[in-house]
Formats: sequence, structure tokens, C-alpha cells
Amino acid sequence: MSNSLFRRKSLEKINKDAAEGISDGHSSGGLKKVLNVRDLTFMGIAAVVGAGIFSTIGTAAYNGGPGISILFIITAITCGFSALCYAEFASRIPIAGSAYTYAYVSFGELVAWIIGWALILEYAIGNIVVAISWSGYFNNLLEGFDIHLPGWLITDPSTAKAAFLDAQQTLAAHRSLTDMQHAAVDAWSSAPLIAGKHIFVNLPAFIIVCIIAYITYIGISESKKTTNFMVMFKISVIILVIILGGFFIKPANWHPFLPNGFGGVLKGVSAVFYAYIGFDAISTTAEECTNAQRDLPKGMLYSLLICTVLYILIALVLTGMVNFSEFKNVTDPLAYVFNQVHQKWIGYFISVSAVVATTSVLLVFQLGQPRIWMSMSRDGLLPKAFGKIHPKYKTPWFSTIITGILVAIPTLFMESSLMTELTSIGTLFAFVLVSGGVILLPRMQGQGKRSFRLPYINGQWIVPILYLLFLFLFRQRLQDVLQHLGSAGLQEALFLVYTLLAGLLSVVTMLKKYSVIPVLGVLFCAYLLIEIGAIAWIWFFIWMGIGLVIYFLYGYRKSRLKMP
Repeated sequence: MSNSLFRRKSLEKINKDAAEGISDGHSSGGLKKVLNVRDLTFMGIAAVVGAGIFSTIGTAAYNGGPGISILFIITAITCGFSALCYAEFASRIPIAGSAYTYAYVSFGELVAWIIGWALILEYAIGNIVVAISWSGYFNNLLEGFDIHLPGWLITDPSTAKAAFLDAQQTLAAHRSLTDMQHAAVDAWSSAPLIAGKHIFVNLPAFIIVCIIAYITYIGISESKKTTNFMVMFKISVIILVIILGGFFIKPANWHPFLPNGFGGVLKGVSAVFYAYIGFDAISTTAEECTNAQRDLPKGMLYSLLICTVLYILIALVLTGMVNFSEFKNVTDPLAYVFNQVHQKWIGYFISVSAVVATTSVLLVFQLGQPRIWMSMSRDGLLPKAFGKIHPKYKTPWFSTIITGILVAIPTLFMESSLMTELTSIGTLFAFVLVSGGVILLPRMQGQGKRSFRLPYINGQWIVPILYLLFLFLFRQRLQDVLQHLGSAGLQEALFLVYTLLAGLLSVVTMLKKYSVIPVLGVLFCAYLLIEIGAIAWIWFFIWMGIGLVIYFLYGYRKSRLKMP
């Protein structure tokens, strides 16, 4: 039983099938090979530079102050380790599937299913969050043209109710309502009633998901052209913001640099980390690359480097223009800072760019999810319908339609706060397994000829020394956990488990002389995982439980590896 649960796909078989154009018999034709390095880099930028830089960066700035520039450096280093590990796998495995396919090769079928199921959560929930963010910016853009949609058509029920109750508390305290509170009261009063309940739906979010689903349905070439245009426009506007914002920077706002300590900086990591999913998303398009082994590693690393530079510059500009304490509950920080310095015309251009930015993120995520389902279907873990390729458009049409439905409907009524953390868990979980897979992969397979090789740096002494440094820096937190072990919450329990497992991995690295890059990829990503809230972890465990039930009822029995 255990051997069959961890049965692995061989690299030789995967590469042979890819070279021969074999797609496990689930499609009538292959995917179009049209993507090059520039396309992949643009696609990565499209995914990374989106909701994070236009929305959640405000929350991070409030928590960490000017020190959030350190936050983006930490996140970039973490993603850099994972990007190199993704590149190592992608250069060996030129087929669609992302971390799912990589886990299938290194860990086996059960772990591959787990990561594939986590990626479904990551991409779908991530797109829900981005669609909701797009809706907010789009509504702001319409208001700039004096077009006002009814309040009950642009928000979800939970957010609308919370805003209305907040306005009622303000009135009860005999204080004046703000413009936003007036809007909340008007929306609540004008909302239609069904069975005594106020009806609220986020219609713009629903419509944009449907449009994006149609674009991805009709073909990757159309998606490629649309993405490239969006990225060029978006980057141009961001550079303009950085240059113009530089004229309004007050260096005094950068002091203190860490107003809430280093803990405040780390508190904002999960809020923006999901925006770094870009290079993971482009790895799912390997079958549509003209030369996957050469182009995928370059595309992932180039997009990560460009996006990190933009994040750091934007962070410094924002916290230099306005004091960090003013970013509380600000959802449009880039426009907000220019409004504060009386440059509203710049804020208008930012709103346009934000709509474009979030549209491009939706496009990349919507491309990635169907292709993961397609790979799982090819392996027999999902029904064959998920692997069908459209005879005309050469896209996984059934998976694309299902993805559109599963993302579009929840955007009508879901709020984004918890969804952001769930997306971060899915992303980091994938990064941990891919990095861990690289540690095992060289021992399992031969070193064939390929254009990219992960540099080997002996971690025998580097990793243990870094672990001792970690113990020194976090000695107070570790002491507090041990002193209150009986009453420790889930967050502290995860920290203790991480400390023990990190120590074990450090010892094994010293004995086995593992490479530094994949080991640090595992350790960095795993630490960021434990910083995510306990409620999100509970929902993540529920989701994974549902996935395991489906696997044992269908995937385990139908797996192609089980066939003689």
C-alpha cells in the first residue's frame, strides 16, 4: 500500500513522451508552442506586480513602516531560492503541471496529489482575491467619470454589513459620518430585500472573471498578446509613479525606520507574499514554450528580479511621501499618497494602472489553474474531461470553463481577508515541496544534458551556522513557548515544530552535504508559513482533508501508474 501511494513518475518517461508529443491519450492534439523568454518574463511580471503593489502594500506599510523595504528583500530572497529550484525542475521536466509535476517525480503520487490540490486552492482563491481588488479599482475609475453603480452591486454581504454597523456605531456616539460611512448607509438602505435579507453582490468582479475565462478559452496566443500589452503599460505607469513620487519624499518620514520592530515587518509578509506567485504560474506553461529548458529558468528569474526592484522602490517612495501611521485601512495606497500631497491627477492615472495590473494577474492565474488540472487528468487522478484539448483553440477547454465557474461565482459574495492568507499557504506549501524535491532529485535521476543546472554550494557548515544564528535571534520567543507549552496556541506550536524540524534538517545537511540553495528554500518558506494566522491554517487542513477523500475514492484507483 505504501509503495503504491508514493509511486513516482520517471524523468526519462516524461521527457520521452514530451519529445514525441504524447499527451497520455487525453487530447486530440498538442498545445501551441508560442512562448519565448520575453513572453515568459512578461507573464511573470503580470502575475507578480498586481494586487500586492497596488493594494496590500498599504497594510504592510502600516505594520512595518519604512522597514517594509526589508520585507520585500526577505521575500525576494525566499522566492529566489524557490525560483532556482523551480528552474532546476522546469529545465528537466518540460511539460505542464508546475509544482504538481515536480512533486510527482521527486516525492511520489500521494504528495503530488496533495500539492496539486493545494495549488487549486492557491490559484482559485488567489484569483477571487484579485477579482475583488479589481472591482474596487474599477468602481473608483467609474466614479472618476461620474458614473456611480448602486452600492449593493459592488460589494459582498459581509463587508457591507460590517460597514453599515460601523456607521451605526458612529451615529450612536454622536459623531459625524465619513464619506465612506455615508456610502455604506446608502448601500444598505437601497439594497433589495429577499426573505428579509439585504442582497449584496460584487457584479464587476463576476463580469471580469467571465471575460478573462473567455480570453483563456480561445487560445494562448491571444492571452500572450493581451498580457504583454498590459505589462508594458503597467510598468510604464509604475516607473512614472516612482519618479514623480520621488519629488514629494520627506526623509523625516523614514525615521524611525522600524517603528514596530522587526516583528512589525514580518507581520506584513503574508499580506503581500501571494503576489510573488508569478514565476510559479509561468512554469505551468512549459508545453507552450518554444524551448522550455532554455526559456523557463530565464523567464522566472528575470521576472522575479524586475518585480523585486519595483517593490522596493515603491515601498520607499510610499513611506517617504506619507508617514507610515496614515496607512491604516488604506486599500489604495498608491493613489492615497498622491491625494495627500494634493496631486489627484496622478491618483487618477494610478487607478487606470491598477485596473490594468489586476486584470493581467487574473489572466495569468486563469491560465495556470486549468493546466494543472490537465496534468492531473493525464495521470488519471482526475476524470479525462479535465485533460481534453480544444480541437480549434488548442487549449484545455473543459478545465478552463470549470475554473471560470469556480472563481466567478464566489467573487459575487466572498470577502478577501481570509482568502489572502489561504492563498499564501498554498503558495508557500508548493515552494517548500519543490525546494525539498530538488534535494532528493539528483540522487534519484542521472544528470542528462540540459541548459540550466542548479549551482551546488556545500551546505555542510553554512546551514548549521545559520540555524544557530536563528536560535540566537529568536531565543526569547523560543523561551516563551517552552515556558507556556501547555497553553501555547496553534501559532506557537507551529513555531516549536518548525524549530525542531529545522534543527533536524540542519543535522542531516551537515551529514549528507546537501546544497545550500534548496535547503534554505525549504527553511525560509517554512518559516513564512508558520507566520500565517491560525484560522487560515484550520481552513487549509479542512481543504486538504477533502482532497484526500477525493484521492482515495477516485485518484488512487484510476491512477495511470497503477495500470500494468
